[in-house]
Amino acid sequence: MPKGALVLASQSPTRQKMLDNAGICFIARAAHVDEEGLRASATASSMLTGDIAVMLADMKARKVSHDNGDHPSGFVLGADQVLVCENQILGKPRDHEMAATQLRLLSGKLHQLVTAAVIYRDGERIWHHIETSAMTMRQLSDEFIDDYLLAIGDVAFSSPGSYQIEGLGAHLFSSIKGCSYVVLGLPLLQVLAFLRTHGLAMRGRK
Repeated sequence: MPKGALVLASQSPTRQKMLDNAGICFIARAAHVDEEGLRASATASSMLTGDIAVMLADMKARKVSHDNGDHPSGFVLGADQVLVCENQILGKPRDHEMAATQLRLLSGKLHQLVTAAVIYRDGERIWHHIETSAMTMRQLSDEFIDDYLLAIGDVAFSSPGSYQIEGLGAHLFSSIKGCSYVVLGLPLLQVLAFLRTHGLAMRGRK
């Protein structure tokens, strides 16, 4: 991989697809950090929601950057999301019961989805961006919640709030205000702007 290439500190298929569709050459590496533990500790210390999102994205990028010995001059991109509803932060549900509880909490309410991205190079953070989407969930019956969770299966456990708007999760919402890329987990337009200024062009460009 050439100097300046991109490493995505994530195994998220959605984030990988966004970068791939945008013509960015990258490799993906898992960032092994204790997200739940970090989120719980930050919440207990009354850290602001935006700061929590940046901290989680930073930890992922930092971990992969420090482990990136074969491409030390590459850019490492980390991203994370924090869902907050009525001052309560929700993480990824562990099981069906927790997923149903989250959806009952969100039902009929407005919540915020805070998305952060961080870029490291040579072991140092050189860029970050944070953006908030306003998500209004329609009123859901217990029967609908059970049917929805049965339909999506284990996918419910991969995202805070137990939904993915690119799939059946779109049926949960009455209104979404924010960039669709950001809602999906990456402020893609801002990331692409950064990459262009640092010479990472679309595939196929001479």
